[in-house]
Amino acid sequence: MNGKNLILNGNKYINLFLLMAEEINFVVQYGLRMKIFTCEQIRKIDEYTIRNEPVASADLMERAAGQLLQWYMNKFERSKRIFIFAGPGNNGGDGLALARLLAVNRYEPVVFYLNFSETTSADWKINQRRLVEETSVLFKTIEKADDFPVIFPDDIIIDAIFGSGLSRQAEGLAADIITLINKCDSTVVSIDMPSGLFGEDNSSNDAGKIINADFTLSFQFPRLSFMFSENAMYTGEWITLPIGLHPAAISDTETPFVLLEKGLVAPLLRRRNKFAHKGNFGHGLLIGGSYGKIGAMVLGARAALHTGIGLITCHVPMCGNLIIQSAVPEAMLIHDRSEKYITGTGNTDQFSAVGIGPGMGTQKESHLILQNLFRKCTKPMVIDADALNILSLNSAWISDLPAGSVLTPHPREFERLAGKSSDGYSRLCRQIKFSKETKCVVVLKGAHTSVSSPDGKVWFNSTGNPGMATAGSGDALTGMILSLLAQGYAPEDAAVTGVYLHGLAGDIATEKSSPEAIIASDIISSVGDAFNWLRTP
Repeated sequence: MNGKNLILNGNKYINLFLLMAEEINFVVQYGLRMKIFTCEQIRKIDEYTIRNEPVASADLMERAAGQLLQWYMNKFERSKRIFIFAGPGNNGGDGLALARLLAVNRYEPVVFYLNFSETTSADWKINQRRLVEETSVLFKTIEKADDFPVIFPDDIIIDAIFGSGLSRQAEGLAADIITLINKCDSTVVSIDMPSGLFGEDNSSNDAGKIINADFTLSFQFPRLSFMFSENAMYTGEWITLPIGLHPAAISDTETPFVLLEKGLVAPLLRRRNKFAHKGNFGHGLLIGGSYGKIGAMVLGARAALHTGIGLITCHVPMCGNLIIQSAVPEAMLIHDRSEKYITGTGNTDQFSAVGIGPGMGTQKESHLILQNLFRKCTKPMVIDADALNILSLNSAWISDLPAGSVLTPHPREFERLAGKSSDGYSRLCRQIKFSKETKCVVVLKGAHTSVSSPDGKVWFNSTGNPGMATAGSGDALTGMILSLLAQGYAPEDAAVTGVYLHGLAGDIATEKSSPEAIIASDIISSVGDAFNWLRTP
């Protein structure tokens, strides 16, 4: 993302993660949400824009090519050789338009047209004619795989073979060229979509027939398939480029999928009244810990306090008493009658919200307390870690989950709860179904953590980085969500705000250090900076 200086405690940190310029433009024009549409919906939004702006289809393509050009010029040195592989459809037309604009700006691209269809689109024909008439760009036709050019590692490949309209596996000449491109060591930039990748469900796709791009330049919106881990090898780093699609069409087109960004989260943050006291910000109960795993409770409690909770009480086995009171002096303590693990929860009525699971263990003695908690507790609840593992071992208890509870599984924990999935799209469908059936909010953790609500909505997170794949990071998120629930945030708002803040704090911690070096405590220490950044206009 584009960088912006941020003053934190008197120090200036440059290149801190900010919204991309196009994201800011989108928020200003179209509101606070970056919607994620199906490819068919995007096609209809394109058509609406063409009819109602009005703008010619070829001129809309010219806008897209202009954005591609600007991105390319900002990214690569002029000395790079450029090989553009174009298909016969509008994605190929985008490639031809880009080739012309590159040539006008004194670059020397070469276009290779894949002749695997008897017909080409109308806009392809317009841009091919303009390319020939207005430039001296070499235009070569590939009839068979043997026509593939010699490409060196320092060259740039522009993939404009297939766009988001693809609905079946690549085959024939196109599949052969995709395979050859993937064998090159060059930087690959895909226009709109990596050729061969579908926009949503790739469960029946052939992994060997999809471009492995280093960068994917998507127009206006990310695609749903970009959110799934197994597709990262195809998309590389994806960037959305605004092309001025009609705001009315965007606003009126319904979708359950939204990319979670600053413009959506910042308005959810609550302001503190001048005369507020700790009682105004809730009292949370965090239940968990076992012999050797009290650290998870320390991290959860510290994260809750850094996220603004008024009071936090930790219910831990007796072995955790000294640890909690030494490591988190701000926390109060209830010790279990057991020395090494949890055997009860006590009365939860005096608390504003309850969290259970960090470091809890899965001893048989701890099982029944979970069922009892589900049946008796009337407070908002966040359920994590070993509490989820215990629940998966007693699947009949799922029906006892209190409506509105927030569950925070990682993919394996979710698999144990809801069943195995072969791919990210299938897992997403299971997640949506699970949220609807249990009337709970599910936070499925990952690079683009997805938050699903009982009404079928899904938010995909845009913050966070690989440095957060570290012990205790999930415990910190549990504490943050517990804090927000205790402060009175609705379960959905607590989940999306907690997820976004957690990822943003991880980004800030990584900016100060490195992905390899940050630990969960660094994430927690950066939560305050994340709040400040969110509140910065």
